[in-house]
Amino acid sequence: MNKPAITAVILAAGKGTRMKSAQAKVLHELYCKPMLHHVLDAVAAAGITQPAVIVGHQREQVLASLQNYRVNPVVQEEQLGTGHAVLCAETACAAADLIMILCGDTPLIRPETLRAMIEQHQKTQAVLTLMTTELDNPFGYGRIISNDTGHVLRIVEQKDADEAQRAIREINAGIYVAQADFLFAALRQVGTNNSQGEVYLTDIVGIAVQQGVRVEKFVHHPAIDVLGVNSRVELAQAHAALQLRRNHELMLSGVTIYSPETVLVSPASTLEQDVILQAGVQIKGRCALATGVILESGVVLQDCTVGSKAVIGAHSVLRGCTVREGEHVPPLTKQWV
Repeated sequence: MNKPAITAVILAAGKGTRMKSAQAKVLHELYCKPMLHHVLDAVAAAGITQPAVIVGHQREQVLASLQNYRVNPVVQEEQLGTGHAVLCAETACAAADLIMILCGDTPLIRPETLRAMIEQHQKTQAVLTLMTTELDNPFGYGRIISNDTGHVLRIVEQKDADEAQRAIREINAGIYVAQADFLFAALRQVGTNNSQGEVYLTDIVGIAVQQGVRVEKFVHHPAIDVLGVNSRVELAQAHAALQLRRNHELMLSGVTIYSPETVLVSPASTLEQDVILQAGVQIKGRCALATGVILESGVVLQDCTVGSKAVIGAHSVLRGCTVREGEHVPPLTKQWV
């Protein structure tokens, strides 16, 4: 069997009004880069190249941020709903057999989650697979309506749900894998008879069920991995989660971090074994720390190289510096190159 051609469609056209910002939501930064970049990096790490990115609101700024990415930009001239956004990408997806749809505001999504979802879709020979998760408080999310055997029937959005449906805890995570021919044919059937007057992407689930084609759920836990960022509070929560993920990996590799919730290490930096990071350390840009380096509390480094067993004193701020092997930098040192 030939391996299917897969492309991703990333929805990045919305305004994100709940962020209360003049800046497009997907450009808000957390853990060293815009949230849209985190999604693109996860897609690339999952083995999907040159995704289609749907842009609309502040399209020039969003596209300018993507100069270092290989993407197919697709303009949604009017924001007429998520289904309309995906339909705009039909030409960009002409060579694809499978389409994975994601939102540009889900920076915590993991590449291994995307790979597992694609694998399940192919293994079950589904026409449509949707990702779901469960929340104690599902307010605001589309609810998964299933039959007595657990098979999905449709998705009902919060504003269109009745009281019984709003009590359902299983929600739509907004990530789909679909056969390309089914997807675009189904989207052309979706109407706008809903509270928003928009073309809902979620309506393709009900269409698939009506057509009798195979629909599968990919249930993912923990929920935080797949939820979108819709406010400054959620932005901070997502930043903290990514920061702790990175620190957890570093500690498992042999780095000591005494207060990991207070320490930031950029993804482009490299730390060797037996490096010690005290509370409040920030390592930005591209830094390289050799074996046995000690950074005392409150140290900030940016684009620095630090030799083995060097010690940088508390609350020092260094940028573009090289610290020699065994060197001791006094506390409160400020050096910018």
